[in-house]
Amino acid sequence: MQRIAVLKRQTGKTMTNAIRNPVQEYLVDAAQRCVLLLDTLRQRGNRSLEESTKVAPHVLEFEFEHILDGKTLPRPTNYQLVRIIPPPGTRIDPTRPPFVVVDPRAGHGPGIGGMKHDSEIGAAFAAGHACYFIGFLREPVPGQTVEDVCRTEARFLEEVIARHPEAEGKPVVIANCQAGWQMMMTAALRPELTGPILLVGSPLSYWGGVRGKNPLRYLGGLLGGTWLTALAGDMGAGRFDGANLISNFESMNPGNTYWKKLYNLYSKIDEEAPRYLEFETWWGTPVLMNAEEMQWIADELFIGNKLSTGQLRASDGTRIDLRNVTSPIIVFCSWGDDITPPQQALGWITDLYDHESEIVAAGQTIVYTMHDSIGHLGIFVSGKVANKEHTEFARCMEMIDLMPPGLYEAVITEEASGSDPGVKDDKYLLRLEVRTLEDIRKLGVNPPEDERRFATVARVSEVNKSLYRTFAAPVVRSLFPKPVARAVQQLHPNRLRFSLLSDRNPLLRPVKVLADSVRTRRQKVSADNPLLSVERAASSWIASALDGWGAMRGRLQEATFLGVYGLPAVQALAGFSPGTSERRHAERDLSREIAQERSRSELRTRYSSGGFLEAVARALVYIRLPEGRIDERGFAMLTSLRAEAPPEERRSMTELKQLLKEQFFLVRLDEDRALESLPALLPLDPETRRHGLALVQRMLGAEDALSPEGVRRLQRIQALFEPRPLLAASSGTSPERGGGGRAVG
Repeated sequence: MQRIAVLKRQTGKTMTNAIRNPVQEYLVDAAQRCVLLLDTLRQRGNRSLEESTKVAPHVLEFEFEHILDGKTLPRPTNYQLVRIIPPPGTRIDPTRPPFVVVDPRAGHGPGIGGMKHDSEIGAAFAAGHACYFIGFLREPVPGQTVEDVCRTEARFLEEVIARHPEAEGKPVVIANCQAGWQMMMTAALRPELTGPILLVGSPLSYWGGVRGKNPLRYLGGLLGGTWLTALAGDMGAGRFDGANLISNFESMNPGNTYWKKLYNLYSKIDEEAPRYLEFETWWGTPVLMNAEEMQWIADELFIGNKLSTGQLRASDGTRIDLRNVTSPIIVFCSWGDDITPPQQALGWITDLYDHESEIVAAGQTIVYTMHDSIGHLGIFVSGKVANKEHTEFARCMEMIDLMPPGLYEAVITEEASGSDPGVKDDKYLLRLEVRTLEDIRKLGVNPPEDERRFATVARVSEVNKSLYRTFAAPVVRSLFPKPVARAVQQLHPNRLRFSLLSDRNPLLRPVKVLADSVRTRRQKVSADNPLLSVERAASSWIASALDGWGAMRGRLQEATFLGVYGLPAVQALAGFSPGTSERRHAERDLSREIAQERSRSELRTRYSSGGFLEAVARALVYIRLPEGRIDERGFAMLTSLRAEAPPEERRSMTELKQLLKEQFFLVRLDEDRALESLPALLPLDPETRRHGLALVQRMLGAEDALSPEGVRRLQRIQALFEPRPLLAASSGTSPERGGGGRAVG
């Protein structure tokens, strides 16, 4: 009986512990996580304060050496050019064009393109390219302008080109966010300096978007234009604080800003803290801009939307026309990006061109790709994006540079390798598919009445800015001399939240000791603890509530914008008459059209110019033209065949690019004449002709099977490469009309 009583007491105690343990276990873990969270925020604050004392704060993971300082140039700026030192074991091919990663100066500190090894810089190194980085200092040079920065970047590119005389092509430029439109301006002014330009999350068409989304584009109108930008510059004594831009970005997503980001850190405090601190070091170090720089950006781009329509001019009167960019332009955007949605990343194309044939006539190659879900910052820093999209672009950039003019979409899929060994050695396949401008318009465009509303905002902004500068600016400037402006800057909420949670706050000094003690006695909650499930459910509810509030706020902003700026009275006060169209489009450039016609006239004289390689290239272009796609396997095969050629017969990548583009234009201009003159390019030697046909077939075999039309075209080419049609052509008879040759097609 005693043993039974003892067992009952032990069983009861065990049951009591089973009831108490989940609660006790959760409470201990929650308290420890709170301490570790507070300590992580303390470390974040300390890092932010440390970075703010540096002349050149950055988060570059790679070692580097300084090459050029923008302060030493005739028109000085706070930009720097550095060479990224390749990590041990990296093999750089001196014949491949160097990569230049350009950092975005949009409020936060520099280094985002290389803050980890799985990054844009890491992808460039993996593909065998030398790599450079264009960053900036925290303080701007007094008086520097956006145009000065463009001139600085041009000088940096000249230096990179001079350092790589063996490279077969101009530098490949990767421009992130704000750096995208800045580099496009540079390339429009100095098109001879750039190779392919990869624009990552870069807005170029600032009014673009669709109703129900992208409320940030309405902000300028809701604030009455850019007079507040002028006010911020005056309150900063001629400096615009980048913390204002960061605050704008954070306000767009209240669910993430006010809850998800911190809860993610709290819930995964043991493994998430290092990554969080790394990111916040970059995000929490705002830089400064000259007030004139920021005012120009707000007036000419954000509100004026003048870049994509060719309305900007340099100080010497030169028109900044994006149609001047001769190198391929690759646009990488995402549906999950609420700062640069696809419409703003791609709308410039329809602002410049009415039909895709105009892109071809202008000689531009435009490639775009859209991620399904990644956000604006993830498009630069996500390891998954770096290991897929950025790696594929780095591998295939030379292929894109060889592409004929036109509009393409880059489609990246997970597929097996090609049929030839060694043609492809990774799990992803990049394919370029021909697109039309209608595909861009389907992404969403503004109706004419919304274009009119945005044009009204631009006029209202000018009026309000003039009123502010006339009546209020002198008073504001007198109230905010430099010492006061500096003090106000330190009290900015975006900075204050870092300094308050740092060792400057004496109340937080014991946290470090307590956190060290917690780490030695850490007791994690079990994954099946019921209270942990309650915590996660509560977190999800809070995040949903904040997201719902953000969505409701966005709808209210849109309704207010559409209502106010849709009023006929407001539009009339802005100078717009009823019934007039306000669609903005780049003006015709007669000198450009004359040059294009002259180029076409010169091309008509070159159908019989060239030899064996021109014939092979023309055959490939003719066969592939109706397919509407090409992938990296074909380029890998081309590279392999080029390496197999005797040294005296090899062509550089630059020569191949010119050859392929010329043959593309010849075929496109007149297919019949291109075929009729093709046999004249081939040598009489039958063995060489058979070798040429084998090259064509081997190139075609590296990719997917041809369409029926492609097969028909291949049959015509096979007939033209045979010796008998060549003899007929040399005697002045077309091979398709007989004269000893067999029927074709």
